Amino acid sequence: MNKLTKIIGVFTASIFLLLSITTSSQAGKRILFSIKGPGSGNPFWASVEKGAKEEAAKLGVDLVLVAPPQEGDVQAQINQVEDQLAKGVDAIALAPGDPNAFAPIVDDAIKSGVPVVFVDTKGINEGVTFIGTNNKNGAALAAKFICDKTPKGADVAVLTGIESQSTALLRRDGAVQGLKDCGLNLVATQTAEWDTAKGRSVTESIILKNPNIKAIFASNDNMGLGAMQALKDADMNDVVVVGFDATPDAAKSILAGEMTATIAQFSYNMGAYGVKYALELANGGTIDINIDTGTQLVTKENANDFK
Repeated sequence: MNKLTKIIGVFTASIFLLLSITTSSQAGKRILFSIKGPGSGNPFWASVEKGAKEEAAKLGVDLVLVAPPQEGDVQAQINQVEDQLAKGVDAIALAPGDPNAFAPIVDDAIKSGVPVVFVDTKGINEGVTFIGTNNKNGAALAAKFICDKTPKGADVAVLTGIESQSTALLRRDGAVQGLKDCGLNLVATQTAEWDTAKGRSVTESIILKNPNIKAIFASNDNMGLGAMQALKDADMNDVVVVGFDATPDAAKSILAGEMTATIAQFSYNMGAYGVKYALELANGGTIDINIDTGTQLVTKENANDFK
């Protein structure tokens, strides 16, 4: 073997070693994905989980996916995140149950070199990317649909989610503004905390006081399905009910002629993009400050696509 062949051999080996190191730095990153509710109890979070897991498998990411035992259990979610941070992660995709409570944890993570992206619910930390739906625009889309279907001056109501969450506030504000702007009479804006049973009980109290109600916007489908049940119990079959999320149960209800419509947000994309862009940051890249996953009105015409 001559001297030139040896040099080429050493050079080639070095290139392979460098490529191996670079490749291993891209894959095998440990990404924490913390969602604010269990997928087993909510099709929306189940879809987020699916997107995250499939994207992680595609990218070769070591995904740690955690959720509190029930949505709204902020302390349990905080404990889970702090526990995983102590064990060591390369980046975090976070759907914060309470953005204010999570703010110091997010700041500490970033200071320690662990980048963070917010998914579904925007946090209050400056400069942290938000991946999710433009909730205010989505609710405005629902309000426009209600306006087109409901006589001017008619009584309408809004069911809101957990009001410490930006998602709930943005949907509430988008709907309230749209309904008022088109001349409808907003008789109630009440929280049912994203829950089907609470959606039913809150709607029961609203229709007791407002028997002439003509439309309800529910800030998620769980509450919308609960509202629908209360209306059926009261034999009120002419009330427009619009939800948000386009879950399979809501799509089936729409096709059955019960709920009138819902707003689709692409929860699978939130999971997939959360992993993809958290990895991008973990690898030293830069991403946009807002990544919109889109909204779409779902009625009887297209509900088959979501069931």
